[in-house]
Amino acid sequence: MVYTPKRLLKVVVGLFIFAVGIVLTINASLGVSPWDVFHQGVSRTVGITIGQTHIIMGFLIIILDIYLGQAIGWATIMNMLLIGTFIDILMLNNLVPVAQTPTIGLIMILAGIAVQGLGFSVYISQGIGAGPRDGLMVVLTRRTGKSVRFIKSAIEASVVTIGIILGGSFGIGTIIMAFFGGVIFQRLFRLINFRVEKVEHRFIQDDLKAIKNRV
Repeated sequence: MVYTPKRLLKVVVGLFIFAVGIVLTINASLGVSPWDVFHQGVSRTVGITIGQTHIIMGFLIIILDIYLGQAIGWATIMNMLLIGTFIDILMLNNLVPVAQTPTIGLIMILAGIAVQGLGFSVYISQGIGAGPRDGLMVVLTRRTGKSVRFIKSAIEASVVTIGIILGGSFGIGTIIMAFFGGVIFQRLFRLINFRVEKVEHRFIQDDLKAIKNRV
């Protein structure tokens, strides 16, 4: 696999689209996604932006991924750095409107999930790694022998609980994203003919081995 400028640009574009989707769900004002309940709670407690929290937690999760034996790709690093940066750019400059009614908020929640799915498909399809949180779910599933559904639910229940304690926004939007996010992703992937299971990833360790072999 060659890391062409076009491939890397698609990763950046995909991550930006994903960040737009996240901000749509935040500005819907009906409760944020399970992970963002946690991010928001930490940001309010520590006094930093939610984007900065995304970056810091992404870094810590990558360290945990590596410790547990999960391979990471360059897109994993880009995910850690860019999504939080894009979130702050969008929110601090008020580039995404805030919902003024529950109906508009619900529309923004559903649109935000779909936009995240689109962004996910764009950057994942480049085959150079997934996000830190996705990697954590994968490695815990592999090491525990439990189902993906169980691990995903356990992780999200944990981060939501901590997030609520820290002051994160939990609401009907959180429930919608937790129970219907995967369904909307799946329907979208079928619509755009994207098969996530068919993507073959090249990881940083593959590049290190190639360099070592050449040396």
